[in-house]
Amino acid sequence: MTDWNQRLAELAERHNVPGATLGILSQGEITDFAYGVLSLRTGVETTTDSLFQIGSITKVWTATIVMQLVDEGKLQLDAPLVEVLPELRLSDPGVTAKVTMRHLLTHTSGIDGDVFTDTGRGDDCLEKYTAVLADAAQNHPLDATWSYCNSGFSLAGRVIEKLTGGTWDAAVRDRLVTPLGLTHTVTLPEEALLHRAAVGHVTHDGDQTVAPVWGIPRSAGPAGSIVSTVADLLKFAQMHLDGGGEVLSSASAAAMAEHQADLPDKYLLGDSWGLGWERAGWDGHRLIGHDGNTIGQAAFLRILPETGLAVALLTNGGNGAKLYEELYREIFAELAQVPVPHPLGPPDVPVEVDPAPYAGVYERASIRQEITVTDTGPVLRVSVTGAMAELLQEEPVDYPMVAVAPDLFVAQDPETGNWIPATFYELSTGEKYVHFGARATPRCAS
Repeated sequence: MTDWNQRLAELAERHNVPGATLGILSQGEITDFAYGVLSLRTGVETTTDSLFQIGSITKVWTATIVMQLVDEGKLQLDAPLVEVLPELRLSDPGVTAKVTMRHLLTHTSGIDGDVFTDTGRGDDCLEKYTAVLADAAQNHPLDATWSYCNSGFSLAGRVIEKLTGGTWDAAVRDRLVTPLGLTHTVTLPEEALLHRAAVGHVTHDGDQTVAPVWGIPRSAGPAGSIVSTVADLLKFAQMHLDGGGEVLSSASAAAMAEHQADLPDKYLLGDSWGLGWERAGWDGHRLIGHDGNTIGQAAFLRILPETGLAVALLTNGGNGAKLYEELYREIFAELAQVPVPHPLGPPDVPVEVDPAPYAGVYERASIRQEITVTDTGPVLRVSVTGAMAELLQEEPVDYPMVAVAPDLFVAQDPETGNWIPATFYELSTGEKYVHFGARATPRCAS
C-alpha cells in the first residue's frame, strides 16, 4: 500500500505547491493528509484541519440546495426564473423571459459568465448583483452551446435567497453544513479567520508570493466562496454517494449526476455536465466531480460512484493541476484500477493546419483573446479586462499554439508549461466561437 502522505509531499515539492491537503474516501472511511505551509510569509504548517478555498466546487453545493427546493415543491427546474424573480432583467429580453434554473445549473444560459462586480459585503449583495446583470452581455443564444458561467450561479444563489427568506450563506449553513455535521466549513472570510486557514500564492517570473487578495467578492459566493477541509468536502461527497442521505431525495441526487449537456471541448474538463456536477469518462468508467480555482488556490474533487471512491485535493499555489494529475493517476490506479487520462498536448507528429482563418479578436466580459499568426506559429494573447483587471492587476499573457487537428489547437501556459485546448467552432446559426479555458468566447473582429 502506497504511503500517500509521502507521495503528497514528494509531488507537491516537485510542483512547487506551498501547502496542500489530500483526502481519500474509500469503503466508507475517510483518510486525510497534509503537506507544507499555509503561507510562505508566515510559515504556518498545514494540518488536516486547515481550511482551503474550494472555489467552484461550491457550485455543486449551490446546486444541491436548489435541488432541495425542487424536492420541497418550491421550485421547478424548467420554469422561467421570472416566476421567482419578477425583477430580473437581462440584456436580452427574450432570455429574461425564458431562462430557467436548468440553464443556470448546466451553464447553457449564455449570460456572460465572468461578471465579478463587487456589490459589497452586505446581506443584499446578491440582490444588487442580480440588478447588475441587466448590463451583462449575452455571449451566445440561450441553450445554443455550453460555456462556464459563474454569473449564473450567483443568480441561482439569489433565487435560493428569495425562496428561503435568508442569505445564501445561511442556506449553506442551515441546509448542508449543520445537517451533515461539518465543523470546518464556512462561506465568509470572518468565519475562516476563526480557523487555521490557507492563503493563496501567485507566481510571477518564477517567484511565488502571497496573493494580493485573499478571497473573491461576496457577490460571487454561490459560485465559489466555500472554505473547507478535505474531510468535510468528502462528507459532502459521501452524501451524494449515499443517494442524498438525509438532505436530498434520491431522485434529485441521481438527476444531478445524469447527463444534461455536452461540452464543445471534451479535453479540459469532462465530456458532459449534469446539474452542477462535471461528468467525465475515464476508460469507460463514469465519474462526477468538480474543480475550483480562486486567487492562488486550486481544488479538485473526483468521485467514482461504482466503487464509492472519492478523492479531494486542496492546494494554495504552484502547479496544482500537475499535482492533481500525477497524484490522482496513482490513487485511482491503486485503489480502483482506473486509469486517469493524460491531458491533451501537442501531437507526436506535427499536424498541418492553416491558422489564418482563426486569427482575430474574441471577447467577453473580463477577457479579451486575440489570435495572431507569427513567424513561429499562432499565438493566443489573453488579457484580463474590467473588474477582474482591477482585482488581479495582471499583464496580458501570450500562449503559443500548436495544431492538434482541424479546429483544435493546444496553447501552452508560459508560466506552468501546461497545455490548454482551444476549440474553434460555429453555432448552428453561423457565429464563430473559440472554446478556451472552459468558456465560449465569440469572435468580434478579424
